Formats: sequence, C-alpha cells, structure tokens
Amino acid sequence: MFGRREFLKGVAVSAGAVYGSPLEAFAKRVTAGKLRIGYTCITWNSFPSRSGDDATLDIALKDIAAEGFWYFETFPEILDNWDQRGKLEPLIAEYKVPFLSGYITGDLVDPSKRKDEIARITRLASVVKKFKGSYIVLAPNGVNRNTYNFQEHRADIISALNDYAAAITDLGLQTGLHQHTGTAIMTRDEVYAVMDAVNTKNMKFAPDVGQLQKGGADAAKVVKDYLPLVTHMHLKDYKGWQYYGGYCPLGMGMVDIPAILKMVESKGLEVGVMVELDPSKDGPMTPLETAKTTKAYLERMGCEFQT
Repeated sequence: MFGRREFLKGVAVSAGAVYGSPLEAFAKRVTAGKLRIGYTCITWNSFPSRSGDDATLDIALKDIAAEGFWYFETFPEILDNWDQRGKLEPLIAEYKVPFLSGYITGDLVDPSKRKDEIARITRLASVVKKFKGSYIVLAPNGVNRNTYNFQEHRADIISALNDYAAAITDLGLQTGLHQHTGTAIMTRDEVYAVMDAVNTKNMKFAPDVGQLQKGGADAAKVVKDYLPLVTHMHLKDYKGWQYYGGYCPLGMGMVDIPAILKMVESKGLEVGVMVELDPSKDGPMTPLETAKTTKAYLERMGCEFQT
C-alpha cells in the first residue's frame, strides 16, 4: 500500500522534477496569470443526499476560499437544499467565493424519458440561474459499458443533447457536453462523433480532461481538436492508482496539464476552468491538502489566486 508519508515524498519529488525544469518557465510565460481557476466541491464529498441534507458544502467553500480559488461548482440540488434552509446566501457571503456552474446529468439514451428530462433539467438550470451561475455542465447518464453499443443510441444521444441545450440556453445560460467514464459518452471516438453532429450553436464542449485520459484518450489532443468549442473544463489529472478514483492532484499524473493550460489561456477562457479531484475515503491526503498541492502546482504554472 502506498502510505501517506510515501505519497507526500512523491509530491515533493514530482514537484521538483517539474518546477525545476524549462517546462516551468515556459508554462509560466503562456499562462501569465490570466486564468481565474475555480474548484468543484466533490473533493469534499459534496453530493446530493437522499436525506436532503448535505453537510459538506460549508467545509468545501471554507477550504476553496482559504486557498484563493476564484469560483466554485456544485450540484443544483445542493444549492436548493441549502437555500430552502436559509443557509446558502449567508454561506456564500461569508466565504466570498462566487458560484459559477452547476453539474447536471441527463438521460440521453431513452427517448421515452425526454419530456420529463427536459422539465427536470430546466428546473435545475433555473436554480443555477437564481444564484447567478452562468454555466450548466451537462453529463451523460451512466450505462453498462460491457453491453452498451454507442452506435445503437447515437441518434437519440444527439437529439437529446440538442433538446437539453436548447432548454438551457433559452434560460440565458451556457452549456457544454461533459463526457465521463462509465456513461453513454466516454471514449475519444464517441466524443468526436457527438461533437461533430450536435448543434454547436447551443451545445459547446466542457471536457473533463482527467476522465478523457482515464477513458483512453490523449486529453490534450482532444482539447486541441475542439478548442473553439471549449467553454468550460474540469481540470483533473490521472495516474491510475487506488486513490481518488485513479485521479491525483495536478502535476502528479499523465495528463499534459501545461499544454492544456496554454491552450485555454490562448483561447482567452479566463473563467470556467474548474479543478476537480474525486473524493477518496482512505486517501493519503485530506481534501484541503490536495487543494494546497494543486494550488502550488498552478502557481508554478503562473496562475494567480485571490488573497
């Protein structure tokens, strides 16, 4: 087992290897502090609860604010829960981290659910708008990848994404496809097939670069190929170990983070880049420690944070 002490030693070694190289100076020049990077709340295990009570949003915002990240992202259901208890606005006011984006999963493969899904997605998107969010991260539904046949569902997937994106943009919000492992859109070929066919007037691209890498793609190459459509991103690294769903703090895995940062900065995407790391019950670092590690890496890349 890879223990906490060995993990922290690995952080120091990998940091020295990257930060002391010519890559550091190159990345610092290309980012130039223009990116305003936020953080998703799932690292703190902030997920919608069946009991209706999410107890970790406040911890997440406290840590995100302490490290100077610019925005936060969470599920609309969590916002609604905290709002109904009269606790959301005071929480945001206390930590002064603006809400930027909401994560919504939609069923793409079952046309019989389409009408209800449009109504549900519209309702959740309205929650995002209520709290001054501007973006809906639209993820596909989970499927059994062992038996799933993408081509059999391709037409329904594209039709559903067009319908959902139209409903979201009618509210004055932006949205983008967020591919994900274990779902109806996972592989490089599936992403390309969808993004080449959807109505990109409404449906943009909001990739999770760690998920792309885990799904077998070269994440930086996919971002490059669809950069004109990239309007949001989960900035995540992947190393394929037993913690954090195989993911890791930025700079410790195989995702070409410097190349991706260079591309999004050159595109002028100042906001919409959200760090994400999956939660891990027995991980060698606390959520705050992983955020600190990632922040240190991003600072070496030239990114600036709130003080």
